[in-house]
Amino acid sequence: MICLLLFSIIVAITVLALRMNLSIRFNKQVKDLFAQSKNISNQKFSCRQLVGLPEPVQRYFNHVMKEGQPYISNLRMTHNGQFKTGQHKAWVNMEGEEYFTADKPGFIWKGKTTLFTARDMYIADKGRLIVSLLSLFNVVDGKGEHYNQGELIRWLAESILFPTNFLPSKNLQWLAIDRISAKLTFNYNHQSLFFIVTFNNVGEISQLETKRYMDAKNLETWLIKLADYKTINEILIPTNFEVLWRLEKGDFSYAKFNLKKLEYNIPEKF
Repeated sequence: MICLLLFSIIVAITVLALRMNLSIRFNKQVKDLFAQSKNISNQKFSCRQLVGLPEPVQRYFNHVMKEGQPYISNLRMTHNGQFKTGQHKAWVNMEGEEYFTADKPGFIWKGKTTLFTARDMYIADKGRLIVSLLSLFNVVDGKGEHYNQGELIRWLAESILFPTNFLPSKNLQWLAIDRISAKLTFNYNHQSLFFIVTFNNVGEISQLETKRYMDAKNLETWLIKLADYKTINEILIPTNFEVLWRLEKGDFSYAKFNLKKLEYNIPEKF
């Protein structure tokens, strides 16, 4: 009986230590992320920046931004929602928190379900995905060229949350397609990325579509559907996101997130 009690205590202490170690590593990664990007809020948006842009892109910026609006340097947000680990798997509830930087592309996201904790990140120009079972043991630790591409694409897509990041720059350009869509191109760190961006009648971005590695070999069509725009901290952004793969055998929707809280220019962990 005493041996069983001692074993239970040792297991409990080990579990607690492993979870504390995971939390410490995550906190350090958030700190490192913010340390690598500078404050750009002294820059201001001007409608003159829209001259020559495709018509739907101009409508978007005129709809979501105001003359003289400061650039966003960083943000932090929380969300809830559902996630699927496979096309024929059941939906599971998920809570998440995420941190972004604008001047130097970067983000880190942590999502938790009852069974696993996932950390998705692009820090110091490197992408990585770590999945821990019960917040204890890593069962996935993906990194390398495909993850560099995939995580930078995710950062670019989620720039919808800080729209000054979508303004034209030396790395980012908009190309005309038609009255409801345009092509967004982004070149950074030897990566050449794009999105086909669809706009609704109001001027909001309703869909982002690109190519992303689904695994180590297969480059597939990846989409984000955006809805329920709301003004948060004086910025008009979508608060509902559905993420899916468009495959030959049909669409695989694997993430549905709802924004809970978002704050700009506070380079600290919640």
